[in-house]
Amino acid sequence: VQLQASGGGVVHTGGSLRLACAASGFTVDDHAFGWFRQAPGKERETVSAISAKGVSVYYADSVKGRFTISRDNANQAVYLQMDSLEPEDTALYWCGAARTPTPESDFVFKFYVSYNYWGKGTLVTVSS
Repeated sequence: VQLQASGGGVVHTGGSLRLACAASGFTVDDHAFGWFRQAPGKERETVSAISAKGVSVYYADSVKGRFTISRDNANQAVYLQMDSLEPEDTALYWCGAARTPTPESDFVFKFYVSYNYWGKGTLVTVSS
């Protein structure tokens, strides 16, 4: 089982990045996914999450209206489109997968402990 996040980089305030989470070693259809971040000296935060069915989504208040989560089961991938980036978005971002009973599950997992797999992160730096 492997999750690999990519797409991080350095952007100016107001810029955009698209993070990708590539999954391998398991079928993503019956897994919900989440994106997490942690900045130095700050607590870990669940940024966004999406259900196995792909209908229900969750966004932290800090990113609502700026970030969009999506999934592509055929390509075993989950994405996080990040627009209007702010210096406060600077952090290490990584993805996680949570098993669900069926692919039709529409439950989103907001809590880190609910996830079964986590991947290595990708660094996002937003300069002012």
